[in-house]
Amino acid sequence: MGLFDGGERKALEQKMKSDGRLPPGQSLTLKWPVLHYGSVPRFDPERWDFRVYGMVETPVTWSWNEFNALPKVTRHSDFHCVTRWSRFDNDWDGVAFREVLRRVNLKDGAGYVLVHAEQGFTANVPLADLDREDVLFATHHDGYPLTADHGYPLRLIVPHLYAWKSVKWVRGIEFLDRDAPGFWEQNGYHMYGDPWREQRFSE
Repeated sequence: MGLFDGGERKALEQKMKSDGRLPPGQSLTLKWPVLHYGSVPRFDPERWDFRVYGMVETPVTWSWNEFNALPKVTRHSDFHCVTRWSRFDNDWDGVAFREVLRRVNLKDGAGYVLVHAEQGFTANVPLADLDREDVLFATHHDGYPLTADHGYPLRLIVPHLYAWKSVKWVRGIEFLDRDAPGFWEQNGYHMYGDPWREQRFSE
């Protein structure tokens, strides 16, 4: 991707716009910028676990080895950051959200998810926006393991929402009966975050 010159990049950006793939207010990037709040957490596979809890009949906890034993999928999607860049045609490998979902029994009324990550970071996403074919917990990007600054060992990918909902360093999901703001939502970001409606910040 780095071999593109300025004119080629602009032409590709215009094509993405005409194809309806570039949301309003966004610009194409050929790189993958690193953005996050706080430090990059250290990964210890012996202590790492993934929790599924909240409005479920029986909470589940998987070790790193157990989570990695779940069936894997590959998904192809674009990626839109609230800071106005978009990266196209990403290949992600990991565990489908639906794979996790089918392994728990939800209680009546569960319609929202609070995603929990390292260092107490959270993000809220409606369940309907996670129960989609292209949503997954990614371990690899474009054929390589995620780097630590891009969320290794595990990152949620929700392609149709702004990328802050694609939480890095995920450690669990909590099912709720109401929409509860996460970290960025408590600090002025939009509760939903649709790139096509430019839902960057709260009203």
